[in-house]
Amino acid sequence: MLRLDAELNEDIIIELKKPLGKLYPDFEDAIDDIKSSEFLISVGDATFANLTKYELYPNIGIIDNLIQRKNHTHEIIRADHILKADNPAGCITDDLWETIGQALELSDNGECYVIEVAGEEDLAVLPCILMANPETTILYGQPNEGLVLLKARELKNKAQMLIDGFIE
Repeated sequence: MLRLDAELNEDIIIELKKPLGKLYPDFEDAIDDIKSSEFLISVGDATFANLTKYELYPNIGIIDNLIQRKNHTHEIIRADHILKADNPAGCITDDLWETIGQALELSDNGECYVIEVAGEEDLAVLPCILMANPETTILYGQPNEGLVLLKARELKNKAQMLIDGFIE
């Protein structure tokens, strides 16, 4: 299990608070870019809820049933398959890595997979960047700022550098 320590990983924590891709203050402004994605991963409940509100469904959605640490229940989860993973806050567990890998392998069939995380999914964007096809579009919410959209190919080196700074 990889984890962040507030004192030992201060630089990484500061870096993770910055958007890793293009920031859209309004979700609607990103819709054309989202629709043009070949393969789409969403990380976070607000992002997933916004996608489904517009009847856009990611190939993989990663949720923890919390929005800004408050309980959130999705009224409709349109997913062909729901996978489960355990991942405490501030960590990236082997279980999360393996479940993301499984979803990536299985989702080539065009079906929608949701990974329901017991704990917190916030850091899942890093393994998604590293494991996904370079052309994959990844979406996640930047708290109180908007939606971040990135292409995996543009951030593989940065994601690896950030993960290398975690504590084992």
